[in-house]
Amino acid sequence: MIQKRSREELESAAEKAAILAEALPWINKMSGKTFVVKYGGAAMEDRALCNEVVKDLVLMHRVGVRLVLVHGGGKAINSLMKRLDAPVQFKNGLRVTDDVTMEIVKMALVGDVNQMLVSQINAYGELAVGISGSDARTFECVAANPDLGRVGKIEKVNTKLVSQILDGGYIPVIASVGWGADGAYNVNADLAASEMAKALGADKLVYLSDVDGLFRDFADKDSLISRMTLEEMHALIESGELESGMIPKVASAADALERGVRRVHFLNGTTPHSILLEFLTNSGIGTMFLKEE
Repeated sequence: MIQKRSREELESAAEKAAILAEALPWINKMSGKTFVVKYGGAAMEDRALCNEVVKDLVLMHRVGVRLVLVHGGGKAINSLMKRLDAPVQFKNGLRVTDDVTMEIVKMALVGDVNQMLVSQINAYGELAVGISGSDARTFECVAANPDLGRVGKIEKVNTKLVSQILDGGYIPVIASVGWGADGAYNVNADLAASEMAKALGADKLVYLSDVDGLFRDFADKDSLISRMTLEEMHALIESGELESGMIPKVASAADALERGVRRVHFLNGTTPHSILLEFLTNSGIGTMFLKEE
């Protein structure tokens, strides 16, 4: 039977072909490069939305990117603590983590969120290996502050296990739990991703959240900064104009650039295909930080 395509179908196919052609030079540039992606917040809570992000990450892996995924899971921890009727306490925005809370953190991050992400990635093939920062002492920690209990400060990153997973052709999915001589530690996922990127000498460090990027004025959605140099980052931090909640993330991005990471990106993981728009098209999306123009 002879089948005919409508003009609309042919035009749609031509548009898709043009997009693929536009992506080719970017694919050539990225193949073999190392990306560390921090994934968390509302961008990870919706399972359907999470699956769309996972598909984009799998595509990046398939075109040759050496991809490391670091995740937190604050909402999952809160939910489990509520179910177990455990008290939730924060100081200066950080979770107070006693021994009981630490066990709950491990259950939520390592037993739930990590395995959810691994399962979603592995739906597309034998691709992901789930670990925590405690495995092979990947994140060696000490207590960050006695008042916070088992909140960890990363003193050393051991990349041997992660490198072996990457060299085997897999995606390491790392829960932000660290190793300490006296037991496990709860580690901030933003800092864990930054430390891993620096230790690996990553080409890109990507923060996937539910915010479009860095704004000069968060209330003004037209003030999104598309790119910023390290010098400009320091000037913005020192100016006092930056939203207080963004200061640690921008500071960690600046530190990553100073210690060898080539680019840092803030992307909105709730925006459809934000990863592909940023890395496989000429337009880009979100905010890119670089050492110098």
